[in-house]
Amino acid sequence: MPVLVAKAEQKTVATRIHAIGRVEAYSTVEIKAQISGEITEVNFKEGEDVKKGDLLFTIDPRPFEAALLQAKASLAKDEAEEVQAAADEQRYAQLLKQSVGSQQQYDLAHANAEADRATVAADKAAVQTAELNLAYTTIHAPIDGRTGNLLVHAGNLVKANADTGMIMINQVKPVYVDFSIPEQRLPDVRRYMADRELMVDTTIPGQQGLIESGNLTFVDNAVDTKTGTIELKGIFTNQDNKLWPGQFVEATLILDQRPNTVVVPSQAIQTGVDGSYVFVVDKQMKVQSRPVVLGENYDGQTIVESGLKSGETVVTDGQLRLVPGASVTIKSGLDQSPGVTS
Repeated sequence: MPVLVAKAEQKTVATRIHAIGRVEAYSTVEIKAQISGEITEVNFKEGEDVKKGDLLFTIDPRPFEAALLQAKASLAKDEAEEVQAAADEQRYAQLLKQSVGSQQQYDLAHANAEADRATVAADKAAVQTAELNLAYTTIHAPIDGRTGNLLVHAGNLVKANADTGMIMINQVKPVYVDFSIPEQRLPDVRRYMADRELMVDTTIPGQQGLIESGNLTFVDNAVDTKTGTIELKGIFTNQDNKLWPGQFVEATLILDQRPNTVVVPSQAIQTGVDGSYVFVVDKQMKVQSRPVVLGENYDGQTIVESGLKSGETVVTDGQLRLVPGASVTIKSGLDQSPGVTS
């Protein structure tokens, strides 16, 4: 019988949990004006990267500069009055000690001096408020990130703390990938987390190849009773911007590495009345049915927990025509399938 065959291989494989995840921005900031006024400058292009501290918007500063000058003028006027009131207070205090002035005159001078001191303190607070409002006329990026859709342009009037923001900034270096696993796997995750930091691999559904590897950083504090799952998050540096907020990915949580594990191509596995088995080709080119105990599937290969040794030859195609003891010929040499990624 012509068949295709492959060698059982011994490799280091990982115990994994697969899930569908979604990419989240590391942090998201909605930019809003803290004062009302007209936007005079927009200093970036929507969709471009910005650095923390970069100037984003400029609001017309002239009304706030005038308010600051007015506050400073009031402060100067009231400070002069405070000096005069303090001098009157001191003079009446001396007269009172010399029994020349009356207690009533001193009390009045003291009250006026205290009132002027309070007025000066209020004026200083008004100056600080005016300076703060003037500083709010320039809006800077609070984080490194990528800007989204620009909602206001130069010439528009903005209100303080409006319901709609001016721009949204997402920090995309690094990013999170959140995913959920069945609650039955939670004990395994917690056990392995106690020993070391766990890795998370990401791939795009329907595409081959690893996108990026990250580390598990978060396990939720409660199981979702409606779904019986628990949420986890991994963090990824995302230096190449391959992961994008809102994108769905396949997340693979790697729990541990299992060395010296025997694997065979999954198409070699057959299922019978007594369980799983494979056809093994011996040196005389005859096949024997070999019961096996199987583990998980990885990248087109299946772990064989027992029943098979590394180096043995198994049939991967043509099993339907085989019976134990049948002689076989190999159609096109050994079909060495790719190994499991360790």
